[in-house]
Amino acid sequence: MNLLTEPSFESLSAITLVTRDMQRAVRFYQTLGLTLLYGGPQEAFTSFAIGGSFLNLIAEAHEPVSGWGRVIIYVSDVDALYRKLMAAGIKPSFAPRDAPWNERYFHVIDPDGHELSFARPLGS
Repeated sequence: MNLLTEPSFESLSAITLVTRDMQRAVRFYQTLGLTLLYGGPQEAFTSFAIGGSFLNLIAEAHEPVSGWGRVIIYVSDVDALYRKLMAAGIKPSFAPRDAPWNERYFHVIDPDGHELSFARPLGS
């Protein structure tokens, strides 16, 4: 196989998460500060912008498939976002910390149990 003729991965376009309560989920993600692009509290599918990518929500009436995962979102200022979320009543899992893999980060659990990590490379 020739690397010049093989297609390559360019970027991650979107992540879609299941929610049992679209209204609650939309309110949560708008409180985080994400920009609503499509759908909304009464829709079965909703999309938010995150830089050049999208975070999508899809309504599921039954229990979502269980399993662990994490969405990692780079932000311009980890500590400022942490303070904003605390002021808005969203309780992160822990205060921002520096990781040995050279990131500053903290986690938030969304209303459906999805773990979100807000991070920034150290020194940037």
